[in-house]
Amino acid sequence: MALRDILILPDKRLRLVSEPVKKIDTDVKKLVEDMFETMYDAPGIGLAAIQVGVARRIITMDLSKKDEDKERRVFINPEIVWSSDEKDVHEEGCLSIPEYYEDVERPAQVRVKYLDLHGREHALEASGLLAICLQHEIDHTNGVLFIDHISKLKRDRITKKFSKAAKRAVEG
Repeated sequence: MALRDILILPDKRLRLVSEPVKKIDTDVKKLVEDMFETMYDAPGIGLAAIQVGVARRIITMDLSKKDEDKERRVFINPEIVWSSDEKDVHEEGCLSIPEYYEDVERPAQVRVKYLDLHGREHALEASGLLAICLQHEIDHTNGVLFIDHISKLKRDRITKKFSKAAKRAVEG
């Protein structure tokens, strides 16, 4: 296992649409292990492969609390096949947009189909934090960031802030 660098806004790779996984091989399994290690180290509750620079439709997630046993979840080629008309608003953050949080409105419930690490297909109905996290991470696989769900004014302000920070880091 290895820690990987997490891409930070305004990295253009965050806007890439990820490719479906055609075969779950040792490279995919190693990537998943690296993603868990990176996600736990950050620390975060969800990570999409594109956030570590790999444009594949893979998500790792663990919504367990610090004092609970880890509950590692892997979603390969996840796809939202249904979402409720009812909406919920939750404060979201993102490892690729560190230390920035904003209220985001999303469907309260979703049904997701995906493959596990053994290539078996699953369907999952989710609500609450799991539904929010799944939508957030699946957005990543489609090149969408949570700031795309907030007002243009707020989005432009945060994008400008991170662009300036990246420019300062390069000029160093």
